[in-house]
Amino acid sequence: MSLQLTGIHHLTAITANAPGNLHFYTKVLGLRLVKKTVNQDDTSAYHLFYADGEATPGTDLTFFDWPVGRERRGTHSIARTSLRVGSPESLAWWKQRLAGENIVTGKIGDMGDYPSFDFEDPEGQRLRLVSDGGRGGSHPWAQSPVPAEHQIRGLGPIVVSVPDITNTEAVLTMVMNMRKGRDYASPDGEGQVHVFEMGAGGPAAELHVAVQPGLAPARQGAGAVHHVAFRAPDQETLHQWTARLAEFRLPSSGEVERYYFRSLYFREPNGVLFEIATDGPGFTADEPLETLGESLALPPFLEPKRASIEAGLKPLK
Repeated sequence: MSLQLTGIHHLTAITANAPGNLHFYTKVLGLRLVKKTVNQDDTSAYHLFYADGEATPGTDLTFFDWPVGRERRGTHSIARTSLRVGSPESLAWWKQRLAGENIVTGKIGDMGDYPSFDFEDPEGQRLRLVSDGGRGGSHPWAQSPVPAEHQIRGLGPIVVSVPDITNTEAVLTMVMNMRKGRDYASPDGEGQVHVFEMGAGGPAAELHVAVQPGLAPARQGAGAVHHVAFRAPDQETLHQWTARLAEFRLPSSGEVERYYFRSLYFREPNGVLFEIATDGPGFTADEPLETLGESLALPPFLEPKRASIEAGLKPLK
């Protein structure tokens, strides 16, 4: 059997308002803050990880806190992040909840074969709630303001925008071993969306590529997505992916130790940043499950700098 990615691991976006971001994703969307740490390459910035009740791989939506202006939307980018719920009834519940928070939502409709609707966070982060029909397990967070049956279950599908799919499709199928699936019309009328599947498939293991040659290139800022990560079960599998990228002469970062997982970064031909990350060891590597996210966590190599790092961070509340 060929080397396979097993789904979406996490997605990392950009905020310029960490306290507001924390409020929206925990108090409105009901996600759990499972890791409060810093960007390991820029320790002046928070790196906030939101996930389900057990910090399961495939549920992590993360944010770098950078003092930047709003993004300029366009192509060569990750254009929309889907969050999965368990049923069409949950979609209806969420529309009512978001309306109560003065969040404008789109109509519920079928998007790429899944009942869903679109909305944005207060900084313009483009999100989509998708019913996955209860597929796969769920790990509700007992302290969420959202009832367990309506809680967000994880990530996927992720929508990428490119002006030309030719070389991107070649990398997705020939290098990353994704399977080309169905197509559907983009909801904004900006061309076709092509579905690529990983592993067992389904909404937690799909990348949707919108072909949008009429758009100018995006410029990252608050409300933008920085990168999307795909799941590798363990380090041995990641070593195989590292060798595979080298075999195809696709430039990469080489393997990077992130302490909570091990990562490999590269750009697909239209410049979108991809990461392959291991499922383990996970966020309980330095904190018990019960108290995840309650205090500033630093990987061992940053621990000696804790005092200066803490002094440079603004309060989150």
